[in-house]
Amino acid sequence: MSPGVQGEVLMRFWEIVKLALGTFQANRLRSFLTTLGIIIGVMTVIAIVSLIQGMNYEVERQISSLGSNVIYLQKVSWGVGQIDWDEVSRRPDLTLEDAVAIGRLSGVAVVAPLRSRMISRLNYRNRKATNLELSGVTPVYAEVANYGIESGRFISADDSMRKRAVCVIGGYVVDNLFPDEEPIGKELLIEGKKFTVIGTLTRKGSFLGQTQDNVIFVPLATFEKSFRAQPGWGEFAHALSIMIVPKPGVALERVIDQVRELMRRRHGLKYDQPDDFGINTQETLRTIYRNITRVAFIVMIAVAAISLLVGGIGIMNIMLVAVAERTREIGLRKALGATTGDILYQFLFESVLLALTGGAIGIALGLGIAKVVELTVHLRAAAPVWTIVLGFGFSAVVGIFFGIYPASRAARLDPIQALRYE
Repeated sequence: MSPGVQGEVLMRFWEIVKLALGTFQANRLRSFLTTLGIIIGVMTVIAIVSLIQGMNYEVERQISSLGSNVIYLQKVSWGVGQIDWDEVSRRPDLTLEDAVAIGRLSGVAVVAPLRSRMISRLNYRNRKATNLELSGVTPVYAEVANYGIESGRFISADDSMRKRAVCVIGGYVVDNLFPDEEPIGKELLIEGKKFTVIGTLTRKGSFLGQTQDNVIFVPLATFEKSFRAQPGWGEFAHALSIMIVPKPGVALERVIDQVRELMRRRHGLKYDQPDDFGINTQETLRTIYRNITRVAFIVMIAVAAISLLVGGIGIMNIMLVAVAERTREIGLRKALGATTGDILYQFLFESVLLALTGGAIGIALGLGIAKVVELTVHLRAAAPVWTIVLGFGFSAVVGIFFGIYPASRAARLDPIQALRYE
């Protein structure tokens, strides 16, 4: 393209821009109301995508903190939906003998059995901590579950063998019971039994909105000696769980197959009977999370689609009104040499510019809402570049799609009839 032709194209484009801006300036309120549907639709998309994307980052970080290759063997499989608790209650409990047998598998490096129960309230002098998780664990549990020691030490093999009444506590317990003093060596009365604090854990933060620092760990042998299963949900929580870590270089799926085959043999299951135990991994949590957020995506798409449709219809309607109001102007421009393409591009550009303006406002409002939510409820928000491109892309498509008919109608006007229009 020669420089002269390029200059002519730029001049025509600049002329179209000035005409469009002049039209919007003359009808500011009407232009804003026209773009309101676009604003709401794009704002909804950007806000929800930003929040979900931030949640994705945070959940992935938290899931990774559990250990990338840990297998959880329990009485029930994790999942979303109704669980047949009558059927689960009839399943056999896992045993320490199961853990020992799993530890002998060729693909298994470490096995960490544990039992748990909830403690609604724990007092120390005039202080209290609520909703605590008490777990009986073995010495390898800290490494398997990625818990570090902040002060003192973790449970040792000697503690387990001698069934010592010792415990290791999380940061939440420290903050509530020992805010101004050293907890090591202090005694806690847990359901009428005294336990000496021998260590504190480094903080892990929350997981899916639940703190991981409201924990108390005691030797598994001591736990079994001192605590009986609570009725209802407590009976399920008290059941033995087994955490399994594969050997380096051994595929997770291979170890899962080995564990499943072993447990089916130990439980005497026939080939056509379903598993009476649950094997869970990080990927199980990811699947649960994706199933939950899928609903939010569906709602987002529905709201955005309705809003964009309303906004697009509004743009088409206002552009048809503009064509009727500017019929004489169109006839005059054609009489002065404007081509059908010039008129078509002018009105199509005005339609797209309206939509893009609404999209820009929607993007700004969506990011603002996501930031406010992040600051008020401490839920991380993240807006990748593709979300911004998505917002402008939606706006441009709506502007083109709903602007084609009014623009083509304006372009087809007969200049003589248009000049006679009152």
